[in-house]
Amino acid sequence: MSARFTSWRWHAIAISVSTLYLSALAQGSSENNFAANFSDTPQPFTLNVDRDFIAVTKLKASLTRYTKNINVTDFSEGPPQHNVSTIRDYWVNNYTWSEEEASINRQFRQFTTTVHAGPNYTYPIPLHFVHHRSDRADAIPLLFLHGWPGSFLEVGKIIEPLVNPPNSSVTAFHVVAPSLPGFGFSPAPEQPSLGLRQTGQGCNDLMMQLGYTKYVIQGGDLGAFTLRFMAVDFPSSVRAIHTNFWWSAPTPADRAANQAGNNTAEERAYIEALDWYANNGNGYQQIQQKAPLQLAVALTDSPVGFAIWIYQLMQTISDMYPWTPREIITWAMMYYIQGPYGGFRTYRELTHPGETVWLEEWGYISQPVGISNFGKQILLAPLPWAQRKGNVVYFQYHDRGGHFASHEVPDLLVGDIRAFLALGTVASQAYLKED
Repeated sequence: MSARFTSWRWHAIAISVSTLYLSALAQGSSENNFAANFSDTPQPFTLNVDRDFIAVTKLKASLTRYTKNINVTDFSEGPPQHNVSTIRDYWVNNYTWSEEEASINRQFRQFTTTVHAGPNYTYPIPLHFVHHRSDRADAIPLLFLHGWPGSFLEVGKIIEPLVNPPNSSVTAFHVVAPSLPGFGFSPAPEQPSLGLRQTGQGCNDLMMQLGYTKYVIQGGDLGAFTLRFMAVDFPSSVRAIHTNFWWSAPTPADRAANQAGNNTAEERAYIEALDWYANNGNGYQQIQQKAPLQLAVALTDSPVGFAIWIYQLMQTISDMYPWTPREIITWAMMYYIQGPYGGFRTYRELTHPGETVWLEEWGYISQPVGISNFGKQILLAPLPWAQRKGNVVYFQYHDRGGHFASHEVPDLLVGDIRAFLALGTVASQAYLKED
């Protein structure tokens, strides 16, 4: 390739980038890059992302600069270069955002509103959410809370069987699935101190706006922490909780017993998993907690870089799930469209005194608790330890599935939710109980 040709090629690229940016500025596109109105009451929402932003994103993907390939073939240092190039090439040559956008709009009934938290966070919280109502008069309202690096898309494979079960003997649900603030299409907070407890307060306000004065919650990852705060803060409204991620910190006595070999195989495996995570698996958590802005400056400008950032974790903690380039890119877009900073710094908010989730600072949960453990979920708290912090009435282990249960093994998760809240169970009775 001649130097003259190269010069003209990059000159053309520069003109393309400038034209796209000037067009976006001329049209006054939203800083979040999607059209939305957040009023004081729920309003229908149709996803419509700025097309100039999409064009610039694809152009940036095409300009991805690869790292030097040093023959590290596994994921020990991050996704290998062939994974990166595969995602980049698919993004440039095959991925069409308009098709994804249309698919999301067809699949989900979406809404926006503004909610409010408690006295520790007094700013309004704009919220995007999915809301599917069952035709069944006896349906139970279920709040679905996602985590990192997921989004409201995680509810996609379970929403239909929950809302429309096969017959009247199977429990039906009204499903509400918000985007956590800074995720998906809920704009990131512009003030600090919106932690998971305050997010839970906002989610309870959402359920009140929808007329659900009593409800149950299902959640994993950050959602699993949020629902535990909510169960403690709103005991009359939150009637039962189900989770596929129950964190339970071992006590010094547990550690001593492990050293002496006086614990069960399950307890030993759990401690080993915790130690592995602390020493090898939580690098993303540490930087998102300690320097989220520094990370965001780089990854806000690199769509492929951000996709690879979350793909590393997606691949590591799922159960050999065959992630496709299309899925990886679309999951990444749930952050990249508005910018990933808000999602990153959620981890910084986990460190507030009295709200440190790793220290289990949410108290004992007296409502019925259901726990589903999936084989590749790296943190599987033993039942006796889980019972220290909650009234566990349902505990199910599956030998397949990973961290993203609703996406990887939706049939198993739906089955557990139905079993936990089947008519006549402790959880069902707690929901039906009159105040």
